[in-house]
Amino acid sequence: MTTAKDLFIIAMDTRQDHEVGQGDLSLALAGAELIDLAGAGAVTLDGDRVVPGGAAPDDRLLGDAAAQLTRREPYERVEDWLWRRGRDLAAAYQAALEADGELTGARRGRSLFGARRVEPADTPARRRAAGRWAEADPVLLALAAAVGIAGGDVAGEAEPGDDVATTVVAAVHDAVMELEAVRQRRTIENAAFANVWRGP
Repeated sequence: MTTAKDLFIIAMDTRQDHEVGQGDLSLALAGAELIDLAGAGAVTLDGDRVVPGGAAPDDRLLGDAAAQLTRREPYERVEDWLWRRGRDLAAAYQAALEADGELTGARRGRSLFGARRVEPADTPARRRAAGRWAEADPVLLALAAAVGIAGGDVAGEAEPGDDVATTVVAAVHDAVMELEAVRQRRTIENAAFANVWRGP
């Protein structure tokens, strides 16, 4: 399992009080992939630029991520990677985890993607994600905090403790805030448009 899969499982877990938006989660999953790729030596960061390195890990989704890396200079900025790779990434993770039997239909709970409800199945992957969460894994906690999920026994904001992870998590925070600003602007514009049609 990967950090991105662990994060998806934590976000889907019905015990969480906070419902995570699909767009927010997609950005965080792209960040988690980048951290895993760096940990495997498949990328390095030069400032905020993503520099491709060695072979990708033996995970299909991480392999897909590695195949999408920009391999010509000037290399892609972390923030640009989050937006490009993050497009519909939560849906891709849901499909992959369902295909692997890691998600199952739920009798209760919620879905990130509409009426059909799914939740993590009782598998070693779910137990591994729950274990990282219970142990307050700093990278997992920091990514979860970026999308509004609080947890663990860590006081204050989770710190990843690694330069690459710190850079990526900061970029995820910024991207999620930018996405929220876009949502708020659209809400205001839609309300103003509705008022025009409603009249005085």
